[in-house]
Amino acid sequence: MTIELSKEVRADAIASVQRFFKENMEEPIGNIAAGALLGFFLEEIGPSIYNKAVADAQERLLQRISELDFEVHEDEFEYWKKYEAQTKARKYVSK
Repeated sequence: MTIELSKEVRADAIASVQRFFKENMEEPIGNIAAGALLGFFLEEIGPSIYNKAVADAQERLLQRISELDFEVHEDEFEYWKKYEAQTKARKYVSK
């Protein structure tokens, strides 16, 4: 799967690469070279980051699914228990 960036995000990423080189390297990097470096990182390292993000999201979803029974569980066959409790309460009130 190819990771595609919008024009705006790509422009911001290239500007960030250029700033990084300007502030941390001995030589600045041009717009074309920064774009090529960004393209390399997206193609070579991007899939690893993407796969890790998918695995993290999948793990979180599996945790949430395993908790689903506890969050939405309803006790079954409770009508008669409630009915008997109401009946007992009425008997004590009427005495």
